[in-house]
Amino acid sequence: MSGQNVAIEYRWAEGRYDRLRGMADELVGRKVAAIVAVGGAPVALAAKSATATTPIIFVMGDDPIRHGLVRTLSQPGGNATGVSLMAVALEGKRLELLHELVPKNRPVAMLINPTSPQAEEQSKAIQNAAHVVGRKVRILRASTEAELEAAFASFAEGRMGGLLVGADTFFTSQAKTFGALAARFAVPAISPWRDHAAAGILMSYGPSLADAYRLSGVYTGRILKGTKPADLPVIQPTKFELVLNLKAAKQLGVAISRDFLTRADEVIE
Repeated sequence: MSGQNVAIEYRWAEGRYDRLRGMADELVGRKVAAIVAVGGAPVALAAKSATATTPIIFVMGDDPIRHGLVRTLSQPGGNATGVSLMAVALEGKRLELLHELVPKNRPVAMLINPTSPQAEEQSKAIQNAAHVVGRKVRILRASTEAELEAAFASFAEGRMGGLLVGADTFFTSQAKTFGALAARFAVPAISPWRDHAAAGILMSYGPSLADAYRLSGVYTGRILKGTKPADLPVIQPTKFELVLNLKAAKQLGVAISRDFLTRADEVIE
């Protein structure tokens, strides 16, 4: 238990990716028993670049193989393992869901964090997905709360049809801000995270963050008891939940068909 047989050192970069490597180096210098990197691929990569021996347990939305964090999902083969949420891979599916509900004659926008190492990849992925469904996509960028407000204002001025919130750690931490801005600027939005739908945006589609954090805690416990990261396969979610906020839909004037409603795993009223 924390404070009894284990001490937990917390570090938070406040959405500043440039701070991550220094924090990782500091933790390695303190000779911690393990590093739990729950802020996505940039956090895991910073930890990995700081140590090849200290166990790393990550929670990330991207592919850990592509980033060189593990050899394979079943046999990580190094000092890192954890949970891969596949959040980035679901951007196309979220576009399909939004495409069903918003006007077809307007472009949609995707919000990305330009300071994220994944920004360029996300932009290309959503452009490819938009081509498949015959949509035009405009990219909006924000890495601070002030830039978030500016992005929502730009959406409203551009008379766009809907907004995709990219999978990003900074965005994850701003659920209340997203809910308030979506209501203020009348933006139909979809996010990877349930917390955003609960805070007032139109809907979310993705895995459970709570489950991912719980599983990372389980793996951390096993590693502290002696299991090697190389022997723990990377966990991937088996269920993705569509959460629909009916109150937001009514305020936005978005019509929800019975078919769409029955597909929702959770309806917030």
